[in-house]
Amino acid sequence: MTIKKQRIEEVRGRLLADLPVTEQQLTLAGVSTAVLEGGDGSPIVLLHGPGESALWWMRVIPDLVTTHRVIVPDLPGHGASEVIDNALNVPAVMRWLGELIEQTCSAPPTLVGHLLGGAIAARFAGTQNVQITRLTLVDSLGLGRFLPSPRFAFGLVRFLVRPTDHAYDSFLDQCLVDRDGLIHQMGDNWEPFLAYNLDRARTPSVKAAMQTLMKEVGIPRIPAEDLEGITVPTSLIWGRDDRAIRLDIAKSASTRYGWPLYVIDDAGDDPKLERPQAFLEALYEELSDRETH
Repeated sequence: MTIKKQRIEEVRGRLLADLPVTEQQLTLAGVSTAVLEGGDGSPIVLLHGPGESALWWMRVIPDLVTTHRVIVPDLPGHGASEVIDNALNVPAVMRWLGELIEQTCSAPPTLVGHLLGGAIAARFAGTQNVQITRLTLVDSLGLGRFLPSPRFAFGLVRFLVRPTDHAYDSFLDQCLVDRDGLIHQMGDNWEPFLAYNLDRARTPSVKAAMQTLMKEVGIPRIPAEDLEGITVPTSLIWGRDDRAIRLDIAKSASTRYGWPLYVIDDAGDDPKLERPQAFLEALYEELSDRETH
């Protein structure tokens, strides 16, 4: 193990130490997958966004484990997951998610996906309804054309080309409503969180996996007939100030497919990170409503 790899594993370990979860490595459809698990109750699977990791759910995991069995994987090629033998196209990613559910869930779970994770979750729900009980899409890709604001697009491209500290700070300002407020809320966790994300962004294999997944799964618009084929209860949670996937996309999907929409004020494209309590209230309201019907 190189010194750099050891150091970044220590950073990840520091962040995980504060979470009520255990971590294991599972081989799923040709992907050595890092999976966080914790809590008891009905299972809920959380899928993160592009270039991120399971750690991006860290602000809602402690609450969710009090009511659910929580399963949070690093997406293929992201975080501590490594692609061994997988093409990372739609069928391969669907197999990966199916095997994850089979190996970690004692019953069909609630599936929650954010951004790229939302596109994966929606595609899965359109073909594998029997494997899940409900679906929640958070600022999800795939529901409309990906047309971010010019400033968001510029910040994203600049960061992808040169993932420097400064470029990341500038890009985060496009993702978040109040970056300074988030830094204050996260306290001592912010610096290791930032360091881990930057290391992953600078890792060629992670960048390649992210770009492939976005090209194959995230950016292409999911056909309307596939979304209409989702038969499990489905809801949307959206940051009001999302500059990447505008709120109008969520409103259109809500109207067309009859999916309840929960809008989180003072949040950009990641309400679970910026406004965890408001996000949890929306998620629990939807879960409670479905459980009473």
